Amino acid sequence: MLLEKINTPSDLRQLDLNQLPELASELRRYIIDTLSTHPGHLASSLGTVELAVALHYVFNTPDDKLIWDVGHQAYAHKILTGRGEAFPTIRTYGGLSGFPKMEESPYDAFGTGHSSTSISAALGMATASELQGNHERNHIAVIGDGSLTGGEAFEALNNVGVSKANILVILNDNGISIDRAVGGLHLYLTRLTASPGYNRLKEQVWNRLDRGERRHANSIRFFQRMTFTAKTALLGGSNLFESLGIRYFGPIDGHDTAQLVEMLQRLKKLDGPKLLHIVTKKGKGLRTAEQNPVVYHAPGKYDASTGRQISGTVNNQPLRYQDVFGHTIIELAEMNPAIVGITPAMLTGSSLCMMKERMPERVFDVGIAEQHAVTFAAGLAAQGMIPFCNIYSSFAQRAYDQIIHDVALQRLQVVFCLDRAGLVGDDGPTHHGMFDLAALRPIPNLNVCAPMDDHELRNMMYTAQLPGQLPTTIRYPRGYSIHTDWKSAFCELKIGEGRCLKKGSDVAILSLGHPGNDALKAAEELEKQGISAAVYDMRYLKPLDIHLLDEVATAGFRRIVTVEDGVRIGGFGEAVEEYLSENHPQTAGKIQILAIPDKFITHGSVAQLKADCAIDTAAIIHACLEKKITTR
Repeated sequence: MLLEKINTPSDLRQLDLNQLPELASELRRYIIDTLSTHPGHLASSLGTVELAVALHYVFNTPDDKLIWDVGHQAYAHKILTGRGEAFPTIRTYGGLSGFPKMEESPYDAFGTGHSSTSISAALGMATASELQGNHERNHIAVIGDGSLTGGEAFEALNNVGVSKANILVILNDNGISIDRAVGGLHLYLTRLTASPGYNRLKEQVWNRLDRGERRHANSIRFFQRMTFTAKTALLGGSNLFESLGIRYFGPIDGHDTAQLVEMLQRLKKLDGPKLLHIVTKKGKGLRTAEQNPVVYHAPGKYDASTGRQISGTVNNQPLRYQDVFGHTIIELAEMNPAIVGITPAMLTGSSLCMMKERMPERVFDVGIAEQHAVTFAAGLAAQGMIPFCNIYSSFAQRAYDQIIHDVALQRLQVVFCLDRAGLVGDDGPTHHGMFDLAALRPIPNLNVCAPMDDHELRNMMYTAQLPGQLPTTIRYPRGYSIHTDWKSAFCELKIGEGRCLKKGSDVAILSLGHPGNDALKAAEELEKQGISAAVYDMRYLKPLDIHLLDEVATAGFRRIVTVEDGVRIGGFGEAVEEYLSENHPQTAGKIQILAIPDKFITHGSVAQLKADCAIDTAAIIHACLEKKITTR
């Protein structure tokens, strides 16, 4: 087998061109077989197998810099760059990262995980190479049509167009981000791929260049102007990329290895910024993934021969938090016609797809554009609507200014539902929702709360949409909630009011959000050891229930333990400690804060990571026993 002989791209370059399709076939089979039992991002990586082979065949990586936007699609790249044997460890504790990671390999030129960053990074690297006198190095950014909708990508293209940087942008166009691609850019790219006259002209451009025009600067500039005019006429409008000053080539078949190699070799000889548009099929090579690329973006375990998913669900299992949200917003929207749903390209991941199916005119997928999503929500709220803006916690970081400036400052009633808050597990440091509590806590006019279970999530959503409420952030974790009878009756919560879940006399455990379930388990274990533990679910970080804190401070507890699934610095525990130290100095020395330590957390199972961060049930018990807490 060819793949067994490939340890580095230099081995790949020893192959004949006609051997590359067979290598691609073996590579695709290896990915399908491995991910069937070691789950990861399947469909995206299947769609870029030929591209990864061609890129490493033509370019001198790692000296030439290759950046994969987001990185979902970089598994073939990892296998070809010395990590084939370790590939079955992908996304497991201590194993390979599911995304490009600079410290993992010199072939990972830039760490990615969030979308739309590759062009900016490639331009920075290209500029650095020029400043350092390296004029021969190539810089390649691979970006999908979904990621190209991100604002940063447009900002970078604007900058690239006026630079002289030796940069190649490869637009991997498959019509999919995680859900189906949306927006005007998607329609524009469809026009490019569907225009027969445009595609015929493309071939003529290459034939003319091959006759020597690229060797003469004046001639090529004239030829570019002429072809730009012709392309504009054929499209019925200007070519977006060439209007920005970036030479556009394509579209070509992204699964034709020979054509890819030929095109990349030609582009390698051209200086300056250029963009190659390739068309691929997400899930290529596995029929079930090709037919349903949204589900097979990250399908979990499946049968490698048929592609059929292997169900991991258990009868009478609680719903996932995201599904509780999905069902609940439909109920609320049926009660309140002002409610609308917004998501930046996460219809399925947020479960807003449920409302989209029932009420399509009231759900808006704005594409990968978190900043726009928030200000779009603010505009809706300014006209009396009540938007529920659902964004993954780690992605909401990209819209921090809009949350402050466009929503909170103007006291607009937007409800932010931050999914995947806390430790998310296998996706690792780029996706852990660690920072939202600390980041949102200082913002005036913003309620910040976290449900301990599905019933609380429903009540927080219900309360947030009632008349006269401030903008509200509700953050909840990835994974399953608590109750099988999740559909509880709605109950209005008093803003900023916590609750006592269990009375006790020796120690007090104060929790925020889902970790309250670990707090209750810890209290049960402590009772077996003769220690009476009180448990308080604070519900709100902001406003903080200071009356409940006064009660805790004056109850005579010998130990007060706080637990949260966010960073310690600036988080819930520090808010409690700050209030108690100022108002109840007798609590000094009694407070133990359990939170995520001041470092980026690796990938692995949530249980393993909680243990490493000392925020699990065992850590709470140790803290209540006044034992030293250590984190890895």
